[in-house]
Amino acid sequence: MPSTLDQLSDGALDWLGGSLDHFDPYSSSAPSATHTKAKAALELALLCHCASRLDCGPGRTAGATALIRTLWRRPDFPELFDAHPGHASTYGLICAALAPDGADGTSCRSAALARVDPGFLSPRGKSAYQRIEIRHYADKAGVRHTIEPYAALVPLSPLVADHPPAPDDEGPLTTPQAYALTHTAFYLGDFGRTDPGLTDEAGARAGDLVRRMLDHSVAHDRWDLAAELVLTQFILGTDPLRTPSGAAAVECLAKAQLSDGSIPGRSAALRAGESDTAGEFFRRAYHTTLVTALMALIVSSGRPS
Repeated sequence: MPSTLDQLSDGALDWLGGSLDHFDPYSSSAPSATHTKAKAALELALLCHCASRLDCGPGRTAGATALIRTLWRRPDFPELFDAHPGHASTYGLICAALAPDGADGTSCRSAALARVDPGFLSPRGKSAYQRIEIRHYADKAGVRHTIEPYAALVPLSPLVADHPPAPDDEGPLTTPQAYALTHTAFYLGDFGRTDPGLTDEAGARAGDLVRRMLDHSVAHDRWDLAAELVLTQFILGTDPLRTPSGAAAVECLAKAQLSDGSIPGRSAALRAGESDTAGEFFRRAYHTTLVTALMALIVSSGRPS
């Protein structure tokens, strides 16, 4: 009988595979889309990139990978980034970093990198979290930058630095702080492929903070954060399924998952409604469903040897 984690993964991947027309910014569904088209495609590319490194992953994302290859062969794909000038450098760098095999020398990559402001690749005026994110994708893309080494950034990162108190109803961290914490772990640990580089003491403190935030997320049905925090536990060296907080989070996500495999929103409070159009449902559901699939794939695959 499949485990709860396998059921989560299978259902989420099935829904994502059946929703590729919404991820495709050039499909017939695109004109009525209410989500950020470029961002959704880049997030799907991240899932495919991570799955390609897992023994069980590539075949399970074949349809999504085929779509990503098609998009990355279009020299006009990066033009979508121009609709979001505040994020164009980020999107361009991520696009270059996540180019599928065989597409890293295409005109799409050149067009994407042309949208990266040279100043974006320097540490000036950026938080430690922002510098970690830029370094992660710049290194993956093979792009020159002047961001400090990770060893200098880790002590300043959200995983280690002290956080100001959050309002009581938000738990140990505010929502932006919590996402900065999880994403920092993703980048430092390359989504479960490498050690994030924390000392034993810092790792223990980070693990305790993640546990407390995960307990709060489960108690308040904050599904998106729960999935990200479970993956963060894994990156920090813990087997989430052997911890009460991680096991509870997986059960929480399983209860939230609909029969079609989707997780219908970032939280119970933000879940899609019965009257939502297909496009609106996708906008609310796709990110958390994708993050759940990513978490379940990585955690169930174990650590690389």
